[in-house]
Amino acid sequence: MLENNTLEWIDIHCHLDRLEGGPAHALKLAQDAGVKNLITIGTEPDDLPLVLELAEKFAPHVYCTIGIHPHEGVKYTAEVGKFLRANASNPRVVAIGEIGLDYHYNQSPKEEQIFAFREQLQIAADVGLPVEIHTRDAEADTVKILNEFKGRVTGLIHCFTGTEWLAKEALALGFNISISGVVTFKNAEDLRQIVKNIIPIDRLHVETDAPFLAPVPMRGRPNTSAYVVHTAQFVADLKNVSLQTLSEQTKKNAQALFKKLTL
Repeated sequence: MLENNTLEWIDIHCHLDRLEGGPAHALKLAQDAGVKNLITIGTEPDDLPLVLELAEKFAPHVYCTIGIHPHEGVKYTAEVGKFLRANASNPRVVAIGEIGLDYHYNQSPKEEQIFAFREQLQIAADVGLPVEIHTRDAEADTVKILNEFKGRVTGLIHCFTGTEWLAKEALALGFNISISGVVTFKNAEDLRQIVKNIIPIDRLHVETDAPFLAPVPMRGRPNTSAYVVHTAQFVADLKNVSLQTLSEQTKKNAQALFKKLTL
């Protein structure tokens, strides 16, 4: 049961352009639930102008990332790289992302994914922005490539569902870890133990990845940023801290990582 809905949260990873009822409706629902700020995520060339537009339209409450998702790795081009560099200084752009590797679906060939990942990490290093990383069934290559940029790129592993090994490696590299509604699922006991025992509270974030992965008790519905409060309550219970403590700490964590945020 939620302790209260008067605390302030930031959903550090959602797809505002895809949320039920449209961006304005989803933002209002979020704010009514205490989710005052959102980061909407770029995933492919066609949606990058859109996430920028949404972040500017709904300022100061919405920020964005720009990047090419591993599923779309085959679409990464020099022109995309130029777009990322040209827009990295926009005050609404807080990170390069969602980037990474996904060998579960392999919607883009591995070689294309790896190329796009390295190119975008280099851009992040050059422009001084953190990254939001997607990794699935690709832990060894993800850590190997991140090690190539050790000390030059920081960021977080979003929607973490990996192994204890990945969590420890990511933390050792200076990365934070973000937890989605997956942690509330019945079959996520390993993830719960990682949240409880491995991830320090000062390196922890909560997110929705909306419209995907709605948390219990909203499981089965289209996810929306307002539902991050359910994941937050679950994580607070795992960490044995009050919801207020988690709210204050995750805001600090977000502000420290995403320097452009004003929370």
